[in-house]
This record gives sequence, C-alpha cells and structure tokens, in this order.
Amino acid sequence: MTGEPVLRRGRAADPTPAAVTPDKVVSVAASSVIPGNESVTQPNENQGELPGSQANVESPNQPKPVSDDPVLSSDAAAAVAETRQRRLRRLLKQCDRVLLLDFNTLAMPTWPDNFSLAIARRRRDVWLFISVLAALVFLSGLSGFVPAWVGGGGFGVLVVVLLAGVPFIRRLYDSRPSYLDVLMRRQRLLKQARAHVNQLEEDVGLVWQCAQMAEFNSVLKAPPFSALIRLSEQRILARSLTRREHIRLYLIYLLEAEKAYDRLQQAFFEGHQAAIDDGWVSVAASPEPR
Repeated sequence: MTGEPVLRRGRAADPTPAAVTPDKVVSVAASSVIPGNESVTQPNENQGELPGSQANVESPNQPKPVSDDPVLSSDAAAAVAETRQRRLRRLLKQCDRVLLLDFNTLAMPTWPDNFSLAIARRRRDVWLFISVLAALVFLSGLSGFVPAWVGGGGFGVLVVVLLAGVPFIRRLYDSRPSYLDVLMRRQRLLKQARAHVNQLEEDVGLVWQCAQMAEFNSVLKAPPFSALIRLSEQRILARSLTRREHIRLYLIYLLEAEKAYDRLQQAFFEGHQAAIDDGWVSVAASPEPR
C-alpha cells in the first residue's frame, strides 16, 4: 500500500517522485474535475491564468469604473457657450450707439487754429487803437486843446473807423473773419460737438457701457480715459466737455470703442457659428437677456 498513489475525493492522484514533471501536472489538473466547480479548464499559456478564474469574471454587484459622460460634458460646454453668447449679445446691445458716431462733428476740421485767432486779435487791437485815438482827437477839439478843424478831422476818422467795424460793411472790403467771428465759430463748433455727445450718451452713459469691452481692446482701460468713464457713469459727461481737448479725447475713446465693437461682433458670430456646427440649437437661438 505504501508504493501506490493515494486517491482522495476531490483531488488528483499523488504522482510518484520520479514521474513528476510540469507537463504531467498540467495534464493531471486538466483531467480532474472538482465537484461543484465544473468550469475549470486548461490554463491559457499566453495569459498565464485560467480563462474561467475569478480574475476575469465580473461580479454583478461590483461597481463599474467611473468614466467621463460625453452627454454631461456636452451639456456643460453648451451652458458655458450660452452664457458667453448672452453676455456678448448684451454688450452688442448696450454699445451699438458707437456706430452713430459722426466723426466730422467731433473732429471739428474747420476749427480756427491759434494762428488765425492771433491774427484776428491783432486786427481787432489795431482797430480799437485807431478808434480810441480818433475819439481823443475829437474830444480834444471840443475842449479847445487842439484846433477845431483837427477835432473835426478826428471826428470824421472816428466815424469811418466805427463804420468799418460793422460786420456788414467790413465784409465788403475784407473777407477775413474778425476776432469775434473766430470766437463765435469756435463756440458754435463746440456746441455742436457737445450736442452730439449728449445724443450719444443719453441716459445710459455710452462711454461707461463701452468700458466693458476692454477685453477686446485693452486701450479702453488706459488712465487718460478714466475721467471720461467716471463722468459718463455719473451722466454728466456732455456738459463737462468745455474745451476742444476734451472733445478730441472723447473722439479717440469712441474710435477705440469702435475697434472693440468690431472684434466683439466677430467673436459673437464665431460663437454663433460654432454653436450651429456643434448642434447646440439653444445656444444659437438663445433670447436676448432683459
């Protein structure tokens, strides 16, 4: 009995020490059947494990690994795109008045320069000097300091000089504007520019609204424009522009705002087209915010 292999229920026979080889062990394990577990098959030499082992069998209660849901990712991207499109549409609506800019009204190309003003002032001073001198001669003739004929001549010169200063008569012999005409032209141009600024600003503050487009043009955040933005926010910008330099600064800001508005329009249309290409109908047809 000692030389014979011992057989037990549920296991293969014990081989003799001389007959034990790896090939025989594999063949004996493959030919054996364990009661209650009939799914044991021959090992897979390529994988090094049993195909029917517990390593490859998924339990029904075992949780599955979490993966990225493309539907949820698409919904999140659509929500972000819709928020951005709403913001861009709101900016387009708030800043569309920059398209009403009248460049010539704010640029004032017919503004009289300082040289013309100085020439007109000089002519005015000469006219005043002659008028005062003629008046002194006339008064001297009345008081007896000078002969009467000299006083009479002074009176005649005074009348001629005064008539020459009348605008209607002066235009007959001199087409150059007088000092008063230059000042009135400046005031008229400044008044027209301020009226146009008031039309652009209205009660919403166009400059203050356009400051939100700084992401499309960083020049709008420049320090020289900070005073314009503050006055526009307070709705007192139009009446605060009292000099030509103020109007020119306002014009430069609106020109930069036009550049930002063009880039804003391009970004909005690109986002709209991208929403259509991705099939986001709600983004492409999102209503305007109120």
